[in-house]
Amino acid sequence: MTPTHALGPFVRRFLLEDVIADRDLSANTQRSYRDTLRLLFRYLTATHATDPIHVTVEQVTADVVRGFLGHLEQQRHCGAATRNQRLAALRSLFRFIGRQVPELIAHAAQIQGVPLRRVAPPLIPYLEKAEVDALLAVPDRATPIGRRNYALLLFLYNTGARATEAAELPVGALALDAVPAVRILGKGRKLRHCPLWPHTAAVLRGLLASRPLGSAEARVFVNIRQQPLTRFGVHALVERTVAVAATTTPSLAAKRVGPHTLRHTTAVHLLRAGVDINTIRAWLGHVSLETTNRYAEVDLEMKAKALATCALSGSITPPDPAMSNWKQDRELIAFLTAL
Repeated sequence: MTPTHALGPFVRRFLLEDVIADRDLSANTQRSYRDTLRLLFRYLTATHATDPIHVTVEQVTADVVRGFLGHLEQQRHCGAATRNQRLAALRSLFRFIGRQVPELIAHAAQIQGVPLRRVAPPLIPYLEKAEVDALLAVPDRATPIGRRNYALLLFLYNTGARATEAAELPVGALALDAVPAVRILGKGRKLRHCPLWPHTAAVLRGLLASRPLGSAEARVFVNIRQQPLTRFGVHALVERTVAVAATTTPSLAAKRVGPHTLRHTTAVHLLRAGVDINTIRAWLGHVSLETTNRYAEVDLEMKAKALATCALSGSITPPDPAMSNWKQDRELIAFLTAL
């Protein structure tokens, strides 16, 4: 009888040893891997009448994984990107299992062979300068909440920070002296430094001066009860601001705007200002330059300027009929042949 291996102990070791202890993946990635495995066990229980305790590694075949991915798309209405994210988690699990039990390498390779689905890159939304100005004009800076909202929106636009990065920003990460800058701990625990405009630095100094700070680990952006904002709070703030700004700037009503839209806007506006693409990559904390290059592809204004540099001026002069019959000039042909 072929021996079987219970999947549960491998899952526990994978999440605690590989994901957390060895690779020290971000909290978001940890939750994503955990949720993927929870959905897999639910799928096996519903479709194969298998209790999670009794699921074996050998039961989770490539066909079962394909069925699970199809279930995500059809029953949970997940898109291709989410499907690929779940598959990447399962690939990582079985890669770990193959390292732990050599006789399961061939089985793990079958899971590795399930292909990712090709995903077309989405269009990158961004705002024009007038639309950004409309957003910044919404907060009532005569009130504490209005000053906080204005400072947060200005910070997002200045730095291109993600919602989580802004929500978790500690006071100690700010340098608001002669050369203002901020130290941002970003995705994948990558650290980057972004310069701040003098106006942004002045607004942040005023925001911090209005409340007791405590330690350097205190959050910069807090709610009315002095509790740190969450990324959901940042999203809600941006959406409320856009709804108000759309009453005076109708173009905003046709756009779905969130904190990441401001991040895209920062990149596009830096590109228009002539900042080189590699500096923008470091500014936003991108790992690959290809990610940053996408902004050059979507900016219609820059494309229009490039087209204008090579546009034809005036009408096209038709060719001289005499010049088009040069091959009939025997003396010219004889001269060219003698060269």
